[in-house]
Amino acid sequence: MISLTDLNEYLCAPNDTIQEALARLNSTEYVFQLVVNSSGQLLGTLTDGDIRRALLSGQTLESKVELSMHREFLSGRKGSLEENRFSLVGDERLRTFLPILNDRGIVEEVLVKSPDIGISHALIMAGGYGRRLGEKTKHMPKPLLTVGGQPILGHVLASLESISVKNIFISVHYQSSKIKDFIDKGNWKSKIILIEEKVPLDTAGAIGNLPDTGGAPFLVMNGDVISKVDLASLHDFHIRNGLMVTIAAAHHEVKVPFGVIKTSVDGVFSGIDEKPIIRNFVAAGIYYLSPEVRSIVSEGKVLDMPSLLNQAQELGLKIGVFPIHEYWTDVGCPGDLEAANAKHIFNKK
Repeated sequence: MISLTDLNEYLCAPNDTIQEALARLNSTEYVFQLVVNSSGQLLGTLTDGDIRRALLSGQTLESKVELSMHREFLSGRKGSLEENRFSLVGDERLRTFLPILNDRGIVEEVLVKSPDIGISHALIMAGGYGRRLGEKTKHMPKPLLTVGGQPILGHVLASLESISVKNIFISVHYQSSKIKDFIDKGNWKSKIILIEEKVPLDTAGAIGNLPDTGGAPFLVMNGDVISKVDLASLHDFHIRNGLMVTIAAAHHEVKVPFGVIKTSVDGVFSGIDEKPIIRNFVAAGIYYLSPEVRSIVSEGKVLDMPSLLNQAQELGLKIGVFPIHEYWTDVGCPGDLEAANAKHIFNKK
């Protein structure tokens, strides 16, 4: 348990935007903000999870913090050390920090729980043919196509190693020897194990070939996903909400190039929207799964991810959605590859 008393960088105002709060969250060692009034009294707390839930509900990065902050927060009392310690580490509820208030409701200290080990196992799906990329994947597997001067797979591995994932499995099939060569030549901090698909197992079948993770959740990522998503926050979101499945979701917009007509149920015209933009959340190819999901997939079974998620829901497993506000794209066609290279997103700090 750690005590923080220099709190300036952890304080924000209710009228700050979510975008401003995010910048502060990303610049501090511990990922939370305390929302205080002009007198320093605590009004609410704000975490990465609070922001993502707000985005799911329709708020934007320009919305005010007060609309997404957690108002029913738990706080400790100054001078009540044992009681505060139990509230943070002894209670069954999952907490990572506890603001300590004086008699006037002003934050004087924050107790922070030492972080857990985070994500320990990950599976990268890298066995696909990448046929939509045409000639680019005729002699090269899609995960080895370059973005910003480095293979996509290299970017994915770097993101996993940056959060100290110890065991990384890579499911391979098409041009698997080239992926093996790439791994063999690298100087990796993680333990990397290739899992050969004797036949293509679709987007979820390789999960059945994973060894026992010792009861730990495991991350599944498509090998063509390029993103700056905060994987540590994904883990925290999964644990805090008691989820069995967490689906990372990206915003996707489609502009209809026509006027969309609205009618009543009996066909009477009620209005028209000129070239509206339809916004939806789409699966981003990043999933965090508890071991119970692993048991659904038999070894060698051909299975796609939507079918697995539907089966998990039918079994009553709790499934959550983790909205991505960070940069994200998947390289499905030549235009995606060109756009990713134009961004040079991995060259930016």
